[in-house]
Amino acid sequence: MRLRIGTRGSALALWQANDAARRLREAGHETEILTMRTLADRRQDVPLASIGGKGVFIKELEEALDRGEIDLAVHSLKDVPSIMPGHFVLAGFLERADPRDAWVHVEGRALGDMEPGSIIGTSAPRRRAQLAELYPHLPSSEIRGNVETRIQKARDGLYAGLVLASAGLHRLDRAGEITSYFSIDDMLPAAGQGIVVLECLRANHAMRDIIRTVNHETSEVAARTERDLLERFGTRLDCYSAVAVYFDGALLRAFFSNGQRSIRVHGPDVDDVYAQLIAQGAEELV
Repeated sequence: MRLRIGTRGSALALWQANDAARRLREAGHETEILTMRTLADRRQDVPLASIGGKGVFIKELEEALDRGEIDLAVHSLKDVPSIMPGHFVLAGFLERADPRDAWVHVEGRALGDMEPGSIIGTSAPRRRAQLAELYPHLPSSEIRGNVETRIQKARDGLYAGLVLASAGLHRLDRAGEITSYFSIDDMLPAAGQGIVVLECLRANHAMRDIIRTVNHETSEVAARTERDLLERFGTRLDCYSAVAVYFDGALLRAFFSNGQRSIRVHGPDVDDVYAQLIAQGAEELV
């Protein structure tokens, strides 16, 4: 049986799909990769929220699963909404890469040395909210496009520098672009950041069993813990939400912000952290 793997066509998405395919081949399965453009790929000229939020990265892939054109889809987990249609399942999680965010400056200047008013390019509200806490004199602006496109925009002087996920830079052999790393506590990652996930139809038990052969249990625990916390807030969270969650196996950290007020808590498990967030008014922030 040849496994048909669906993916977006960006360089990073293809790296992730090829990594998943390699692992599946090592487990004894033949594979082929099918690429498709999602709405997020076609509309890089507008803010993500205006075209439907995080789900636009995976919608066409899920439709291909429904039509039986592919057997599984490969995603960056941070692009997968916390609330999913029930007939799909996240069946396998690959080993987590470095979850930290990175500061990228084309001339290697430190973020702390940037002049007041320098515009920092980043796509995530949770990054912008945490940047505002760390460097209130440095405004940030949304930036779309793949890694190379974003770096080129910085080279062209459209942005003073960038904040990007370090995992993607390492996977694309662009680690040399990294000027410095943010600590986890200073810049809490998005839920699932650094984890590649394999999705299939819930009813396809044979495919679910195949995918489990490449599953990384520690990364799965982290992924499900982080997503569990987000699920407690239901559909109130969207791509406008400045929310970050990270579980290192012992401590669960969470950050919620509305741009004016922020909450940062930690605890041993989802119940504890959720209770702290509610007590501190997280529902008002989302």
